[in-house]
Amino acid sequence: MKKIVVLTGAGISAESGIKTFRDSDGLWEEYRIEDVATFEAWQRNQELVIEFYNQRRKQLLEVEPNAAHYALAKLEQKYDVQIITQNVDDLHERGGSTKILHLHGELKKVRSTFDDSLIYDLKGWELKKGDLCEKGSQLRPHIVWFGEDVPLIVPAAELSSHADIFMVIGTSMAVYPAAGLIDYVPQQIPKYLIDPNARDTYYVRNLNIIKEKASIGLVNLVEELLK
Repeated sequence: MKKIVVLTGAGISAESGIKTFRDSDGLWEEYRIEDVATFEAWQRNQELVIEFYNQRRKQLLEVEPNAAHYALAKLEQKYDVQIITQNVDDLHERGGSTKILHLHGELKKVRSTFDDSLIYDLKGWELKKGDLCEKGSQLRPHIVWFGEDVPLIVPAAELSSHADIFMVIGTSMAVYPAAGLIDYVPQQIPKYLIDPNARDTYYVRNLNIIKEKASIGLVNLVEELLK
């Protein structure tokens, strides 16, 4: 069975109604990155950081997977599909995909500030100050903040190096280290970049650029691959 490795970014979730980081009406118009998405912000004002992610979780409960999420799950009928996502939502899981690596953490999980290995599923959408891990430290969002290491980048690179087909969906390829994953992909295999704002200047061999939203471009591509 051929292996398809898929790197997804904010664009695929935006079609479900989740605000992206960089859009003019995105989350960062309301908040400064430095105030809600760094460990320094956590040390400075835990209440603000907790509230920011509580609101993101609350919004997540109000949205549903879209046609692109369901199309990726459909691919598993004929392929070994591994998704590497920069997104922290659970829309891939809810769309039916079974192999998902979350590079930047997961919104519906929390972890210990004392021991990174202590990770818990959060019941509901609300984390509160005073919610503690089993070792007595405050629980924090299970999110890779700006300036923090991306611990799953090594297994993501390993997966990319064994792809028979590689897809990039809904990402500007501007956020590292995720953008560097394409350097690990075998040069000879087919690659697809699906994004309405994709540039034609990528120096990547065997790259097919599809300037469409994921719900259109990916759905059509999946139909072709399943034929």
